[in-house]
Amino acid sequence: MGAMPAPRTEPGGDLVVGPGPGIPQGLVLPAADLVERFSRSSGPGGQGVNTTDSRAELRFDVVASIGLAGLTEAQQERVRSRLQPRMVGSEVIVVASEHRSQRQNRVAARMRLAALLREALAPPPPVRRRTKPSRGSQQRRLTAKKQRGATKAGRGRVRGEP
Repeated sequence: MGAMPAPRTEPGGDLVVGPGPGIPQGLVLPAADLVERFSRSSGPGGQGVNTTDSRAELRFDVVASIGLAGLTEAQQERVRSRLQPRMVGSEVIVVASEHRSQRQNRVAARMRLAALLREALAPPPPVRRRTKPSRGSQQRRLTAKKQRGATKAGRGRVRGEP
């Protein structure tokens, strides 16, 4: 099993999420679905820290998205339900401010959004089928319990003859 291909995250263009679980053909979010805003970032930046808008905020409207229209109704519902805790209104907001350059922060925000969508689109794990412990495993468990009990019973005070 190979590594997942990195999403194409060129700032300002379409966001291409590579194939993965739940999206075998991948997914393309058009640039029109993504809204980028920039503001001043806290943290390192040297002389330009107070003049450069390096913090990137990427907004994605889950309900009105053109890119998600190509998914099945079940996939769209899965995305909405799994991203619900992160949604403000109908939008998912991803912020990146760890880099000093605006471009790197834009790429980081797009990578995070791609990861969120990939995780949200992954199908749920199969339901665990309950199985009964085998007779041999039950006997081994009881034998081990008796052995532990005997070991602990031997740890008491030594009572001698008066």
